[in-house]
Amino acid sequence: MKLTFLGAAQTVTGSRYLLEAQGKRVLIDCGLFQGTKNLRLRNWEPLPFPADTLDAVILTHAHIDHCGYLPVLARNGFRGPVYCTPGTAALCEIMLRDSARLQEEDAAFANRHGFSKHHPALPLYTLENAEAALRLIGPSEFDVPVSLGEHLTFRFLPAGHILGAASVVLCSGHTVLAFSGDLGRPDDPLMRAPSPPVHADYLVVESTYGDRLHAALNPEDELADMFARTFARGGIVVIPCFAVGRAQEVLYYIAHLKEAGRMANVPVYLDSPMAISVTELYRHHMREHKLTISQLHAIDHAAVMTRSVDDSKAIASRHGPMVIIAGSGMATGGRVLHHLNLYAPDQRNTIALVGFQAPGTRGAALEAHAPTIKLHGDYVRVRAEVASISSLSAHADYRETLRWLAGMTCPPTRTFVTHGEPAAADALRRRIAETLHWDCCVPEQGQTIELPENPVRAQPCPPREATDAARPMA
Repeated sequence: MKLTFLGAAQTVTGSRYLLEAQGKRVLIDCGLFQGTKNLRLRNWEPLPFPADTLDAVILTHAHIDHCGYLPVLARNGFRGPVYCTPGTAALCEIMLRDSARLQEEDAAFANRHGFSKHHPALPLYTLENAEAALRLIGPSEFDVPVSLGEHLTFRFLPAGHILGAASVVLCSGHTVLAFSGDLGRPDDPLMRAPSPPVHADYLVVESTYGDRLHAALNPEDELADMFARTFARGGIVVIPCFAVGRAQEVLYYIAHLKEAGRMANVPVYLDSPMAISVTELYRHHMREHKLTISQLHAIDHAAVMTRSVDDSKAIASRHGPMVIIAGSGMATGGRVLHHLNLYAPDQRNTIALVGFQAPGTRGAALEAHAPTIKLHGDYVRVRAEVASISSLSAHADYRETLRWLAGMTCPPTRTFVTHGEPAAADALRRRIAETLHWDCCVPEQGQTIELPENPVRAQPCPPREATDAARPMA
């Protein structure tokens, strides 16, 4: 059995893991690299194997850094299947089409304005490629075994994080390999807590916040304070926001604040067609989150939903305090750029960052209090307050990750720490080694590691039949 790290190795993006076992070649996650240019250029590199030799893809969830490379696979001859949970399948319908549209628009814009060194500039993939990829997706329920071959099966476990997010537990013969996916937080207001596998011989674990603890603050209080001081100045709050999960969480807290009388009755706009569509999906996947129908109703009515371009432009004609929630979450594109262009230069306003900001993004520059940011080819002065709402995160911090790991019945033979910047990944590796005394390492990009079948354990596990019977069903 061989495992090759084709992405998310010493970086927090581009998740792709190639497993070769039982004569099969399976890709776990198929993400785009995002962030700095040197990372984005990896998206254009050829795969180290022909796409049509891949037997299957398994997705942990629908964020673009985990699913956004699927259209490239489809264009290059991959014919499926792609396995994921029902929630992830529904989100991919939205995410991949939007990603393809952005790819096409960026290429067209570069060609119109001569920004590209390539003539003509081409999109990484097209909407046609995305539609081909979507036809390959087949949903699988949580905790239901799926066969990939005679001696190769897998199942999904809830990972929290976002709608449909899963950990993947693969069995090759009698050897178990688990992938955490992106782990959510145990007390997330929207998503159910992540569930660890009973045990695994080998484990791949994410480390986005491997070197940090989330602040012991109440997000509702942080938002209330930020809104109050901005509105007292007569200012406008612009929230660059991820369409999946974070937009719905922010609306959840805004609905609470308004109901409790802790927020002025100012207009709130969700200026993101994707986030609006995602919000609607929560009603169709009630088993995959913990919101009630009444809570979903409150979220739906917490903001004015602006789908059209004309409605988005009309926001700028309004005066006085208001809240604008728009994508993208790291300010790398989308409608939020137009709002930042208008409102960043005014010191009365606030730019609220409510999620992880990857290095090389505008969001990271704002978080570092850069005096200017580049928008549409010009530098814009940032005089607005930049507030980081640190208690809003869909990723487990290192303490929560360690708690999830400790929920396994016995240690893996080896643990691989991925999906984190170098400092974060190494910090989590060190904490796992010192706290749990597990053998763990941080793999390098492109590294292939042989995983012996039926490895000898330092500590024996309970019989698999007993532990499987004891584990509650998702």
